[in-house]
Amino acid sequence: MSRPVKKVPLHINSSQGRLLIKGGKCVNDDREFSADIYIEGGVIKELGQNLIIPGGTRVVDAKGKLVIPGGIDTHTHLQKPVEVTPVADDFYHGTKAAISGGTTMIMDLVMEKAGVSPLEAYDKCRELADAMVCCDYGLHMTISGWSEQVAQEMDLLVKEKGINSFEVFHAYKGVLMLDDSDVLKVFSKAKELGSLAMAHCENGEIIEQKADELFDLGITGPEGHALSRPEEVEGEATYRAIVLANQARCPLYVVHVMSKTAANVICEARRKGHVVFGEPIAACLGTDGTNYFHKCWRHAAAHVMGPPLRPDPSTPGYLMDLLANDDLQVTGTDNCTFNVDQKALGKDDFRKIPNGVNGVEDRMSVIWEKGVQSGKMDACRFVAVTSSTAAKIFNIYPKKGHIGVGSDADLVVWDPEATRTISAKTHNHACDFNIFEGMEVHGVPVVVVSGGRVVKDEEGLHLTQGSGQFVPTPPNAPYVYGRVAARDQALAPQKVDREPYTGPVVELAVKVDNVKVTEAAPALSPDIVHRAPTRSGGRNMQESSFALSGEQIDDSKPRNQSRVTNPPGGKSHGLW
Repeated sequence: MSRPVKKVPLHINSSQGRLLIKGGKCVNDDREFSADIYIEGGVIKELGQNLIIPGGTRVVDAKGKLVIPGGIDTHTHLQKPVEVTPVADDFYHGTKAAISGGTTMIMDLVMEKAGVSPLEAYDKCRELADAMVCCDYGLHMTISGWSEQVAQEMDLLVKEKGINSFEVFHAYKGVLMLDDSDVLKVFSKAKELGSLAMAHCENGEIIEQKADELFDLGITGPEGHALSRPEEVEGEATYRAIVLANQARCPLYVVHVMSKTAANVICEARRKGHVVFGEPIAACLGTDGTNYFHKCWRHAAAHVMGPPLRPDPSTPGYLMDLLANDDLQVTGTDNCTFNVDQKALGKDDFRKIPNGVNGVEDRMSVIWEKGVQSGKMDACRFVAVTSSTAAKIFNIYPKKGHIGVGSDADLVVWDPEATRTISAKTHNHACDFNIFEGMEVHGVPVVVVSGGRVVKDEEGLHLTQGSGQFVPTPPNAPYVYGRVAARDQALAPQKVDREPYTGPVVELAVKVDNVKVTEAAPALSPDIVHRAPTRSGGRNMQESSFALSGEQIDDSKPRNQSRVTNPPGGKSHGLW
């Protein structure tokens, strides 16, 4: 299928890529300041007032508006070969939607089933993405099986391929899920490489059993998806992942934190000094799991994702409060879209509904509406949770996520007063449903600059397929590993120096290794009544060789014929 390619007219971007954004208020994660921004060659060259610029420079008027770093969506699935049906948003449609919403970089997850070489999966994903992306992108790597070869390929991915994050799954049994011993090995290897461990936190064993039980009870609709994945299951897996990462002394990034329970586990771990980051997504910040119980199957199925949205309607506000106060740190979308006819693969069995929702286009506006417009966070915190902190965690700051001289010219002119209504009829996704349908949001990107090029303005989108670049993410991010070395030293096990023990040592009477059976146990006599074993299979302790009839064991001995008339204690009859 051919995809449209929009050539950017020369008058949109000057022949030498010169651009001036004038009159706006710049917002970084640490401060707001008024400055004009001069861009050339895809990077910010100058910041300040009354700049002297070359002729032929295009000027973008940002008066009365904010200028913010382009958004970084930390979690997308624009290819997902483990699904039985392809995702609707591929690398072209997904990045097109991202740019429309003010996101100028996505980080996609390379996924393959166990047994497929991570390097092979990486190469396949790069080939797809490089030809299709409309904005810059980075990659995370899924580890779905463990072997010495996988360990060696993790080395190459970090040192030669620009990957510094590896995700494990505690769910999707038989496809992606690892057991705890293999998770610990992945985390230990990630720590050795100075990379970041990531975890999808659910319990695949519990989910499989509960899903089958619910189906056997006749629950076949989308509500079964939520019921088979209760909140405490996400909380348990989150706690387990944190424990495993801590034992490996490896920093951990928990993807799509969907519940209060999981979020509280992360908060508590951070208070104890664990290096762990939590990522709520646009879906759980903007809507909730009551949708699974909607009377319309189409509506309910469109919200199916894992972990599921939580039915408690107070969850989005609770998670936003934590995000606003840095108890949770960054936002992604887990954008993984399917059309209704694809979701209908599970029309009679919720276990077969493809998991995934939209979000990459609406993330920025939803967070502004629910976070800034509601008064829970300021513009600087908005920049932190949508861009800057992600850039720091994945070690691409200040190249990305920052307005400063030398930073990439990925910028958004943001109108905080403008509003729009989200709808599947107007969105740029390739899917036919939007989980935020009908939501009115404040905060609209009016101009988007990606790599120094204006890719969105009042005239619409100006995209070139394949124009985005792969952004390597180097290991040993200071934001992540800055305190790990000192922490490792402080927590290192210490040997106790003491005088050697010189006292006596007991000798074991029997050495188990030297025991030999010298005589077989005697066979059971057929003349003796033997009771059946107990229900647990043990010997019946009421069994006895004594019997009142039949052959006796002492029949060969002479018997005493004397009659006892006065036994000890006196007669047993007569008058007393």
